[in-house]
Amino acid sequence: MSIASDLIRGHTDTIILACLMDEDNYGYEINKSILQKTDGRYELKEATLYTAFRRLEQAGHISSYWGNEMTGARRRYYSITNSGSEAYRTLLSEWKNAKEMIEELIKVKENE
Repeated sequence: MSIASDLIRGHTDTIILACLMDEDNYGYEINKSILQKTDGRYELKEATLYTAFRRLEQAGHISSYWGNEMTGARRRYYSITNSGSEAYRTLLSEWKNAKEMIEELIKVKENE
């Protein structure tokens, strides 16, 4: 069963910031991590991922730099900023509140 994109679409920034909380990383590895964490059920489209990177960088939540690759392609790495860490905590709190409300709204009374 795949995850409906509509359920996740509004949380792209939160997902990316969460991926960067532990370490700097580049686009392909972030997307690979998302794919692994969801057992292959969800993957960000490349355009969505890089649009989110630009949006997050313009907001000051992440910064980017070019890696020093000795072999292979040169990669652009992304790093979370203090503002990004704060934004992540806020977004996570909002998600938890929304999740609780949605669970309450879709709960069906069981016959006793």
